[in-house]
Amino acid sequence: MAETAILALGGNALIREDQRGTLEEQYANALAMARSVRSLIRKGWNVVIVHGNGPQVGNLAIQHEGSTDLVPALPLFTLGAMTQGQLGSLICLALNEVCKREIAGAVSIVTHVEVDPADPALSHPTKPIGPFFDRVEAAALQSKRAWTMAEDSGRGYRRVVPSPRPMAPIEATAISTLVDLGYIVVAGGGGGIPVVRSADGSYRGVDAVIDKDFAAERIADAVGAQALVMVTGVSAVRLHFGTSREQAVTDMAASVARRHLTDGQFPPGSMGPKVEAAIEFVESPGRISAITTPELVYATLDEPAGVIEGPRGTRILPDPVPALVK
Repeated sequence: MAETAILALGGNALIREDQRGTLEEQYANALAMARSVRSLIRKGWNVVIVHGNGPQVGNLAIQHEGSTDLVPALPLFTLGAMTQGQLGSLICLALNEVCKREIAGAVSIVTHVEVDPADPALSHPTKPIGPFFDRVEAAALQSKRAWTMAEDSGRGYRRVVPSPRPMAPIEATAISTLVDLGYIVVAGGGGGIPVVRSADGSYRGVDAVIDKDFAAERIADAVGAQALVMVTGVSAVRLHFGTSREQAVTDMAASVARRHLTDGQFPPGSMGPKVEAAIEFVESPGRISAITTPELVYATLDEPAGVIEGPRGTRILPDPVPALVK
């Protein structure tokens, strides 16, 4: 039976730092991702794609709140559902264009993810969404729209919203069924729509955005995946980033990665969630995690002594590191 890889694609991978976020720009970026997926399919992997939506859901919120004199604004969790449809369509179209008859098809599932209503993160906004603003613009928006604004990676200020830890994807069985039928599945868009369970067993949405790396780990665990890949804008994880001691890492044992995480090598607003999700995933045997760019996904998941030469991303492996892991 084919093994399954979960690819966690950042929303910033579809709208890059130097782009405005036009449909043409996002589709071109989706095509690059689709070519990476095709390489994995040709090697025999099943693939599930989980994507972020930070830039897109923030942009959509601005559009909604700027039109309240004409139509009512919708809650944040509904905007998350809307961007799941938007980006799911974009990614599926790119997959069909690149993979054609090599796949049974590409299907996007609007995915709900349960969160804990007592999670303290629901009352402490930390997750950046939308575009960057300068200090003056951020102060004006905070006053006018009652947004919480925070500096993001030294590049400016962004709106931040609550980001609870995901517990479980509601549609896990549907995702697994489609994977078994040979479909590429796009699921957990934007980390999934955050919902809490009511006393009667029903669910209701909450205004938050789930981190897509943590959601991808929960989906990977729920569907029994063997690989979890965080697709990002850097080729590999780097230690001592931004200093004269900076170095890229290829293979790293989970215990070593956790030590570096504790030491502050991986900031919470950038590489931290990726490394933490990777560590959690490989705590079960027979699994591998990777962090790299779309172009290096295939090379990074190849055997350590495989035939592929050239650069690779970072692989986070269980303890002890086995001699050969797919």
